[in-house]
Amino acid sequence: MNENNQFHISFFRPTTERARKNRNKVVWLLAIWAIGVFGFQFLLRALEEPTPEPVLTEFNEVWDNVKSDNANKHELQTFAKSALQVTGKVFIKPEHRNALDNGITWATMKLADSAQKIAISQALIDFEKAAKDLEVLSDENYQTARNNLAALARVPLGLKSNELLTNFLPLELDSKMAGSFTDENKKIVAKAMPLYTIHNQSVLTDTKFLGFPFHYFYTSVFLLILFIVICWFYSFTTDKINKKLKISE
Repeated sequence: MNENNQFHISFFRPTTERARKNRNKVVWLLAIWAIGVFGFQFLLRALEEPTPEPVLTEFNEVWDNVKSDNANKHELQTFAKSALQVTGKVFIKPEHRNALDNGITWATMKLADSAQKIAISQALIDFEKAAKDLEVLSDENYQTARNNLAALARVPLGLKSNELLTNFLPLELDSKMAGSFTDENKKIVAKAMPLYTIHNQSVLTDTKFLGFPFHYFYTSVFLLILFIVICWFYSFTTDKINKKLKISE
């Protein structure tokens, strides 16, 4: 090597055999890593198909009658339960939750008889007051008001006392929305339901491997193992190159 160039280091234009071998090895390992990460993502995209949840199928079967206000008792119950299932998801846009809450509250009051309407309305007012004054979730007044509202509101919807939907039903009722299901909120609900109930699925997401969906195992376990193997391989081959070139540090 030129003596004047001995301190010049360039990854892309190596000046020594060791640097050249190291450059080539890094390029190959980066290519393997990129194929492992991005190749799998491209494969997921190529194989995935939009698949609706059963709740969306149930919703679609009754929606035309619900939005035209011609739904029977069973159809209103089906609509309210499907909307409740969506509101139970973790991430819901505020405007979507507001529209779904309007539909749930409207359907509940529409299904209730005159005596139930009076009882539910009063229980809802009591619950909203308790929620407004709430400081801790364990507050006795809040829990009592919530349980009372759930016990009353679940009956028109045909929910059982031990159902998960019954537990968060009070949180989706709003006294200001009981009178009508607005046309604007109907449009929002029609757009929101598919957004939260259609998921891309493929053989890579449906196949189980060691008890996990394959795509989860691949991204959270296999890619981590691959990274460790790449690091080990880099260190192992670097030592071999140094020994071959009689380089000691």
